[in-house]
Amino acid sequence: MTHFRNPILRGFNPDPSILRVDEDIYLATSTFEWFPGVQIHHSRDLVNWRLAARPLTRASQLDMRGDPDSCGVWAPDLSYADGRFWLVYTDVKRFGQSTLDGSTGVTLRDFHNYLVSADRIDGAWSDPVYLNSSGFDPALFHDDDGRSWLLNMLWDHRPNKPRFAGIVAQEFDRAQGALVGERHPIFTGTDRGFTEGPHVYKRDGWYHLLVAEGGTSWGHAVVMARSRNLLGPYEVHPDGAVLTSHGRRDGPLARAGHGDLVELADGTPWLVYLCGRPLPDLERCPLGRETALQPMRWGEDGWLRTMAGDAEPDLSPPRPDLPAAPWNEPVWNGDFTPGELPQDLQWLRSPEPEKLFSLSARPGFLRLYGRETVGSLFSQALVARRQQHFRYTATTRLEFDPIDYQQAAGLICYYNSTKFHYLHISRDEGRRVLQLMSAWPDDRRFRMSIVATDLPDGPIELKAELIMAELRFHWRAAGDDAWQDGSDILDASILSDEASLPGLPNFTGAFVGVACQDVAGLGTPADFAFFRYEGLDPD
Repeated sequence: MTHFRNPILRGFNPDPSILRVDEDIYLATSTFEWFPGVQIHHSRDLVNWRLAARPLTRASQLDMRGDPDSCGVWAPDLSYADGRFWLVYTDVKRFGQSTLDGSTGVTLRDFHNYLVSADRIDGAWSDPVYLNSSGFDPALFHDDDGRSWLLNMLWDHRPNKPRFAGIVAQEFDRAQGALVGERHPIFTGTDRGFTEGPHVYKRDGWYHLLVAEGGTSWGHAVVMARSRNLLGPYEVHPDGAVLTSHGRRDGPLARAGHGDLVELADGTPWLVYLCGRPLPDLERCPLGRETALQPMRWGEDGWLRTMAGDAEPDLSPPRPDLPAAPWNEPVWNGDFTPGELPQDLQWLRSPEPEKLFSLSARPGFLRLYGRETVGSLFSQALVARRQQHFRYTATTRLEFDPIDYQQAAGLICYYNSTKFHYLHISRDEGRRVLQLMSAWPDDRRFRMSIVATDLPDGPIELKAELIMAELRFHWRAAGDDAWQDGSDILDASILSDEASLPGLPNFTGAFVGVACQDVAGLGTPADFAFFRYEGLDPD
């Protein structure tokens, strides 16, 4: 029997929603504050995937300027009806403040839920229809009677109430493009709490409700319930969790939860779910929440279970009974050409990329226009890719002539505004210098030091080398053979969800890329000749 190795989408691809249309399988994941919004991958065999679309590309669909870290696009849901693809998603505008137990005091948050549609997965997606702001994780269920229903978790901000107040459903009229009728509470969840991420499937006259519970950390789980009526009441799966890592904080696949189900043409069910891979002995997952795949089966009692029946996520499951269909698309070589930004790369929050960077201002280069401070929540010229390996090297060459200390540009390893390591060129007392700035989550303070003074004129190359939790920067003048030290060993494990102060949202993953700042407001540009990333994990 042929096996494959989880995760199937590596590095920051959480909250998977999966859909099959004939032989094509599509998988949507959250992008949070990274623009464009939502990643949709395409596969024919459930194992080999290619990025097919990022559908939220313009300001009318998504403007995240000002959204806090780890807010923005949460948990998209992809479905198909009337010959169209339907995508619902949350744009989180305010995370609010929480106590550790999440239940006392008033916690005000703003979760705006929207719907867009398209007749092709890679086509032009519509302007959004506003749905509600009652909670997050919206999903559409299209019943076999022709009616559609919107589900989402319900947020309760009142003092001394459970924040996660269960799952609600309301009919959505596809022809009108609007919610109609009353909102119905259908499921309050189990003792695990944090009930979210609803999906409904109909089988043999039963409505099966799948939810995520336990919080998106070590206690995460996929839980199911069923009812003869869409609006309930629902009975909970007799085994408790359908899939969970049982609170394990080590091992290959921890944090397993928040899943979605797809059925192949032969009726076999497969579950996609998010997971995390902790660094050894550190309980930190810098690759963020990734997407994995689990073969399932329907039991004689009509309940869904793993093949072994133990709810354990499988690192190396059997390959689906489909012919392997690897994609033979060219891998980006790291050079910049006029046109669209290479697919590997994204930027932060802004729907106006032309104000942040250009590939045509100087053909053959990525030009970043100096904008706000690194970590700004509004206008930040930072272009980066996901970290997808525990070991990698990333290199770039830049040409940058700062006026004074208010301009900077360089190579950055970034999680969010409070966690990053940044090697950059600036100017100090008239000299062009190389500086290292780090933001650490333990005390919310920035640390900065000068690495090299009196840099030579001309292009400078920068390199980041990562081995598990250890990061080192290097630099050299273009044309030199030898690299010089740009840092001591830095703690790269802080670039993870788990390295956080209590109460702050941390749901993304580590990125590596290039950045440019000009707090004088002059837009001083930096030109990057290439950006190359090489994963070095063993097979």
